[in-house]
Order: sequence, then structure tokens, then C-alpha cells
Amino acid sequence: MKYKPLDTSGIKTYSVKGRTSKVSVDDFASVPKKGVSFSSFMDGLPNILGAKNLKAVADAVISAKKNKKTVTLGMGGHVIKVGLGPLIIDLMERGYLDSVAFNGSCIVHDFETAFNGSTSEDVDAELDEGAFGMAEETGGLINDAINAAPEKGLGRAVGEMIEASNFPYKDKSILAAGVRLDIPVTVHVAMGTDIVHIHPQMNGAKTGEATTVDFKIFCSVVSTLEGGVYINLGSAVLMPEVFLKAITVVRNLGHVVEKFTTANMDFIQHYRPLTNVVRRPTQHGGKGYSLTGHHEIMFPLLYALIIEGMDD
Repeated sequence: MKYKPLDTSGIKTYSVKGRTSKVSVDDFASVPKKGVSFSSFMDGLPNILGAKNLKAVADAVISAKKNKKTVTLGMGGHVIKVGLGPLIIDLMERGYLDSVAFNGSCIVHDFETAFNGSTSEDVDAELDEGAFGMAEETGGLINDAINAAPEKGLGRAVGEMIEASNFPYKDKSILAAGVRLDIPVTVHVAMGTDIVHIHPQMNGAKTGEATTVDFKIFCSVVSTLEGGVYINLGSAVLMPEVFLKAITVVRNLGHVVEKFTTANMDFIQHYRPLTNVVRRPTQHGGKGYSLTGHHEIMFPLLYALIIEGMDD
């Protein structure tokens, strides 16, 4: 036979005691006791992989705010649909978020929440009849607000409309909170992606003007991110692309944005956020993290860690 079993008697070994290992019992979880505080519970999580990264992002936010650095959140519409608006508004009210950046779907869910206390239509049930996206108030009022004052930026225009209204749930609106607190909530639109674009009131020129103003405001925020934190929450394509373009604009203009922290939070890790948020912008002195899990679980954990840490 051409091949015979290899003689392994000469293999060299070493003691495991002298080897560098990635995991130590010092990093293991501790068993939580009934009735333990949230801080104690989080301290008891294993200091490994996702739990370690979650705590690192919270620490970065806490450090940034204590050092008066910028913390900003980019997000997709699903974040509002799973009920996280109140937590984001609370972070804004506490001064822990310096800006919020929406993709276009966010204004739909933010408006409908404020106007009607509900959002997220059944697309499967309505698409066959051509009824999907045809809510009169959503298309009409949002477009009217944009068309009336595109020079203010899309987020500000819609936010002022909601804040000035008597909508019964406007306290749940992130856009209105931005107006009330004078915190920029920018909206970054790709034409044709949002239901408001299919309504007859939609004016492409004014929508384009408004979202361009918001991009420039967002660039202004990004120009101050040195030592700060950018979190991308639930946007797989649009906000990672907008963030990368903003980074190159501000660096081209001479702003130093290198030593800062980024995090991508999503239930699936996609190419663009991993590349355009986590890796590329932080490759010269920053730190990027990927946190995988459902928004409605992961973001409240991050929120609570920040609140607990800032209170300390």
C-alpha cells in the first residue's frame, strides 16, 4: 500500500499551563440570585464575545458623554415598529444622544405612531388590491410638511408638523422630540423606497432638497465624532452608505474623525454595515463592534447599561 499510517510518536507537546488561552474562568458567568439588581445581573454575564462587546459599547457611550463627546444613532424603520421609540426619546431627553439619523421608512412609522397610535400595515393583505401604502393621512400630511419647508430639512419639517399638531400620541414621536429638544433628527431618503413617494402630493424636487439639507446636517454631526460613538441600529443598506459618504466628506474637509467607536446592531449581520460602519471608518485608531440579536431585546439592554453607568 502506497500510504501507511503516519508515525506520531515524535510529536512535540507543551504544558497547557504555559499557553496563552482566549478564555479564562475569570470570564465565566456567575449564577444570578433571585431578585438581583440589573447591574449585578449584567456584571454576572460572561465577559466573552457578544456580552463583552455589548458592555464595551455601553462603556464607550458613557465615556463619550462624560467627556462631552458626540453620540449619534442611525436607524431603520423596524426599530420604531418594535416599540423602541420611548427609549430613544429618553436618551435624547437625558442628553445622551446628540442626534438621530433616520432612513426614509422611519418617518412613516414615527408619524403613524403619533397620529394614530399604531403602524405597520399588513402588506400581504393589501398588495394584491394595490392598497399597500395608500393611507391618506400618511402620504398627505408628510408630503405637505416637506413641501411647505424643504429648506429646513426633511426631519425638521415633518417634526415641526407633528410637534405643532394635536395628535394624541405625539409624545411617542422621535421627530417631534427632536424639535422640542432642538436635537437634529435627519432623514435620508432613497427616492421610490417609501410609501409617501407614491402619493400625488410627493414633490421630488422638494423631497430631494429637504433630504440634501439633512445630509449636510448629518455631515456636521459626523465631523464631531472624534472620541465619540456612532451606532447603526437596524439599517442594513441605506444608513451604512450614508454614514460612509459623510465620513469621506468630513475627512476631505480636514476634520479629524479617527479615534471613535462604531457599533452595528442587527438580528443579521450584513456586508454593508460590517464594512461601512464597523470596519472601514475605524481602521486607523477606532474600534468597531457587531452586536447580533433582536432590536427589542438588545437595545433595551444597551439602554439600561448606559443609564446605570451614567447614574454611577
